[in-house]
Amino acid sequence: MIAPEEERLLKTYLVEMFGQISSMRRELAALQGDGKGSFATMTDTLDAIVENTEAAGNAILESMEAIGTSVAKLQRVKDPATAAACDEIVDSTNKVFEACAFQDLTGQRITRVVKSLQFMEDHINKLVRIWGKEELARLAAELTAAPSAPDLLEGPKRPGVAISQDDIDQLFA
Repeated sequence: MIAPEEERLLKTYLVEMFGQISSMRRELAALQGDGKGSFATMTDTLDAIVENTEAAGNAILESMEAIGTSVAKLQRVKDPATAAACDEIVDSTNKVFEACAFQDLTGQRITRVVKSLQFMEDHINKLVRIWGKEELARLAAELTAAPSAPDLLEGPKRPGVAISQDDIDQLFA
């Protein structure tokens, strides 16, 4: 048996997760302008990103293969300057081929995110059904009425996003 304070804490976490998912849905709906904001729409959007990335990657690879074919024709010319330029083009096209590996990795990562989102939504919905929407709505109302402490710790920032030490030094100068 769960102690009442532990049950309230679990319900609080559930309400917060449900609220976060609802917020993500609204943000995506606003971006798409459809007003639906469903999880299916979110996963469909991510699936579309994977498909578009794959199509772009394939177009790049096909173009690079065509360039390779043209370079092969030029390599038959016995001019040293032409041969050197062809070698440079081959080196550059090989780098593009290597860089196009992003498409497959991106697709794999987004697919994992989609599966995780679906898993989370399924389990959150199960918990909502177990505890009842009315009980959780009451708790959500209590939580929104209570003032929350500001979130002062935002964690590390990526380069270019974080405030630099120079910026901080200028504030105190």
